[in-house]
Amino acid sequence: MRTLCASTLIGEFFVIGFAGLVAMKDDSLSTSTVWTVCGVAMLFSVLLCGLLTRPGGVQLGWALQIALIASGFVVPVMFFLGATFALLWWASVHYGRRIDDVKARWAEAQATAGPDAA
Repeated sequence: MRTLCASTLIGEFFVIGFAGLVAMKDDSLSTSTVWTVCGVAMLFSVLLCGLLTRPGGVQLGWALQIALIASGFVVPVMFFLGATFALLWWASVHYGRRIDDVKARWAEAQATAGPDAA
């Protein structure tokens, strides 16, 4: 699960950065505000890669997905991109857990079969 979720988060890192570039064109937003918000979100997405296996890591990922969708109020295309990444996040969590379960069952079968089974 960690690999799939981390890949999604790194993709979000870049999307947040590009959304910051688009948001800079809005005259009502200061450059420092845009890059403070984007910088914190980008840093959060990278730090979250290391927190995925800890309790609450996946829930923090969901919070980031909600924030990405909500950023559509500033950069309208983020409604679409945020929803797309939320779907990717769901798929990463769902299928990542299934892969982890299959790997665990395979490792257990190998351990019970002994070294001669290979």
